[in-house]
Amino acid sequence: MAESIQTDVVIVGAGPVGLFAVFELGLLDVRCHLIDILPKPGGQCAELYPEKPIYDIPGHPNVSGQGLVDNLMKQIEPFRPTLHYGEMVEALEVLGTPEAPSFRVRTDNGQSFECKTVIVAAGGGCFQPKKPPIDGIEAYEGKSVFYAVRKMEDFRDKHVVIVGGGDSALDWTLNLHPLAKRITLVHRRDDFRAAPHSVNAMRELVAAGKMDLKIGQIEALTGADGVLSGATLLGADKTKTEIACERLIPFFGLTMKLGPIGEWGLNLNENLIPVDTEKFETNVPGIFAIGDINTYPGKLKLILCGFHEGALAAQRIHRYVYPDKKLTFQYTTSSSSLQKKLGVN
Repeated sequence: MAESIQTDVVIVGAGPVGLFAVFELGLLDVRCHLIDILPKPGGQCAELYPEKPIYDIPGHPNVSGQGLVDNLMKQIEPFRPTLHYGEMVEALEVLGTPEAPSFRVRTDNGQSFECKTVIVAAGGGCFQPKKPPIDGIEAYEGKSVFYAVRKMEDFRDKHVVIVGGGDSALDWTLNLHPLAKRITLVHRRDDFRAAPHSVNAMRELVAAGKMDLKIGQIEALTGADGVLSGATLLGADKTKTEIACERLIPFFGLTMKLGPIGEWGLNLNENLIPVDTEKFETNVPGIFAIGDINTYPGKLKLILCGFHEGALAAQRIHRYVYPDKKLTFQYTTSSSSLQKKLGVN
């Protein structure tokens, strides 16, 4: 076991909300380490829709998921946080008291942290894509079969088969259509759960002969060494058809699991963590939950709401970290001390 890293706060989850919490804590001279099971920062934004536009971030009429993450990473640079990628927090031990909490956090690679507070910003928890029941699909994963679109260029001039009937399937059908050699959308029925305007746009492309819509399900894949050449479609009438296929993108949703967080003694409500709305603290003093993983009356699962939650949590955390220090609220627009921390003064 490596020697424990000493810090003020451990943030579990390096998505947009966890990253912004670093900024709010940094303004208050609170040190933190971030831990994320993914190999890079950004959480679901970077993992599931890095190139998909987001329209409801204040001050950004249109920003991609990856663009938002990049901006947040730049914003927290002055505070030099340490991010630990590819690690899962598997154990938490309460060391202190409710009045003066402290914790020991351990990850699955044997790293240990000792901290005064913990922020859970883990989104929906540990998430994994639901895989279609196709024999041998594992051999193609990461080469020809993808469960998320990370680089649109990977699909340029390819025969792409997209499977699903929700927003992700329809959005990427429309977004990849200009790049792909041919798009085929496969869904088990001719009825979609996606936004009506997306469905209408897809049907217009089909009617114009610019893409294909197949009703049924993919039963088998053809190819060698992880490189797809075709897919077998089992139609609604039980007939089988071969479809040219160089890339397959199944959008069957995600399986969200709290994982070890569910064993921390937190009062859970349908796999969500209840918090108060004053400081977004859980039933365990010193443990906070912000973003999609928490719940409270009126909760909205929006990134901008998670930013607000992180700001208020930071105010309470300052009292735990500096119990004898009075916190004076300041604005970054007028405080020379805050501007100095940000390197703009």
